[in-house]
Amino acid sequence: MKHNVMLIIASLLSILFMTFHLTDDIVRGMEPGTLSNLIAVPILVVWLYGTLVLAERRSGYVIILLGSLLGLVVPVIHMKGAGVGGTMAKSSGAFFFIWTLIALGVTALFSVILSARGLWAHLPRRTDVQHNQGARA
Repeated sequence: MKHNVMLIIASLLSILFMTFHLTDDIVRGMEPGTLSNLIAVPILVVWLYGTLVLAERRSGYVIILLGSLLGLVVPVIHMKGAGVGGTMAKSSGAFFFIWTLIALGVTALFSVILSARGLWAHLPRRTDVQHNQGARA
């Protein structure tokens, strides 16, 4: 499978898991569920645009990398301190909440790796630079 196809799939899954997660945070009262939560909409739209429209471009890789790093922070924040065990783990819907965190972490980290690899492939090579300079002389 092509690396770019894998990156698109992983990034789309991360976006999906982010929406599930934000929804679950609002339902559980961890987020207020007010207009301020809609700041996530333009962020996710930019991430989606970078994934689908700017695929295989340097700007697309950068957007996916930044979105994926954001997605990677979410499980870390929830697992810090008391984590999601104890009372949270015994609550209704805890399995889905915790599974979403883990799935988001996996797909976001995979997207970070693939987008970094894509960016690395787009770096100008020293031989390319030397060749271009030689052609100009």
